[in-house]
Amino acid sequence: MRFEILRLDDVDGTPVDRTVVDAASVNRIVQQAASIGQRIWIRPAETSTS
Repeated sequence: MRFEILRLDDVDGTPVDRTVVDAASVNRIVQQAASIGQRIWIRPAETSTS
């Protein structure tokens, strides 16, 4: 499963950066964000069904 992680603006909470990662990377990114006080939003990445 893949997740979309949005880095949020410190002032108004609007998304300023976006990345899509696999499930194994989510914990590392959460730990990094927590260590610097960064606000993030994590949600399942949209999958394209062709």
